[in-house]
Amino acid sequence: MNSSAAPILVIGRQGQLALSLASLRRPDVVCMGRPECDLADPAKLADLVARVSPRLVLNAGGFTKVDQAESQAEEAYALNRDGPAALARICASAGIPLIHVSTDCVFDGRKPAPYTPEEIPSPLSVYGRSKLEGEEAVAIHCRQHLVVRVSWVFSEHADNFVRTMLKLARQRETISVVSDQTGYPTYCPDLAAGLLAMAEQVLAPGFDAWGTYHLAGREEIDRASMAEAIFSESRALGGPSAQIVPILTRDYPTPAERPLNARLDSAKAFDTFGLRLQDWRIGLQKSVRVLVAEMS
Repeated sequence: MNSSAAPILVIGRQGQLALSLASLRRPDVVCMGRPECDLADPAKLADLVARVSPRLVLNAGGFTKVDQAESQAEEAYALNRDGPAALARICASAGIPLIHVSTDCVFDGRKPAPYTPEEIPSPLSVYGRSKLEGEEAVAIHCRQHLVVRVSWVFSEHADNFVRTMLKLARQRETISVVSDQTGYPTYCPDLAAGLLAMAEQVLAPGFDAWGTYHLAGREEIDRASMAEAIFSESRALGGPSAQIVPILTRDYPTPAERPLNARLDSAKAFDTFGLRLQDWRIGLQKSVRVLVAEMS
């Protein structure tokens, strides 16, 4: 790797994906967040891109609090739609490819099979709608783009389902977890490495496979069973665990409605870029080990 080459600029610094990208310790990957970079401030975005002069931009930022988006819609749209639109225009004018990360929440989850990138989205929540409009803006304003939808991402970094379950297990003997939401768990550092592999191919001469892709794990599981897997790993390390009480989503109302089926079919990304993500349970072991050590 030639560290003197123009960098890959990651928009985001404190989120789970940005922290996972930083954990790969590639000298050519620069993660920038507030205050130097703000998706709600197009002028700052333009100044940053001009100053860094990256060879590619990877947008890992945005408003990610699904339930809070219902009451903070203005901020959600500013960060998930308007910011990516501005970033896409900036990248297009500079001739810089843009990889924009999106979510399974653009779908309603009513399809019985995994979703392909070609499926027509139908989001259920403000968060999902804001992310979908961000995807559409990126596609409109920057021809050289990839939209990469991800789902059920976890790691030892930032807030995610694994950290939440372990925190709750320190406070409660039993935890109710929905058993009718299914997805493909994805270890975030593996996702980060996959995105960088996509970036390298995007930058190769003659690349023209622009468009929308899915990048997620391959093993289907429900949320309650995933929680059981988390506590099994934690118990083996002497960490916190709790009894799981499986419940239905309809019996656990939240401000934002979630898709019951969050499974994303990654065949297009695997075939186009030659990617494979390792078994998510390997990442789960590492995540739980780090988080249990943090809690001790």
